[in-house]
Amino acid sequence: MAAYIVATVTIRDAAKFAEYGKMIAGLSERHGGEYLLRGVVADVIEGQSAPGERVVVSRFPTAESARAYLASPEYQAAVARRAGAADVVMRLIIDPAG
Repeated sequence: MAAYIVATVTIRDAAKFAEYGKMIAGLSERHGGEYLLRGVVADVIEGQSAPGERVVVSRFPTAESARAYLASPEYQAAVARRAGAADVVMRLIIDPAG
């Protein structure tokens, strides 16, 4: 079953967040992931969103591969470096059809 990581990100410190980005470059792909979407929210249709909020959607072949990516030492080191640079909410969504 395919799994998706959906992250919403509000960057607070662009330089520090860029370091995080360099640290995770290519990492999800090494765990079977692929980026489907990366972009800034263009318009809030319903509810509330922080100005400049970004959304990232990644697809993984299985929930296990998505969890392995998140648990990897490389990703955990990047998360530690990212501390204070952004407000991040990550969700794991499992597609029962795929």
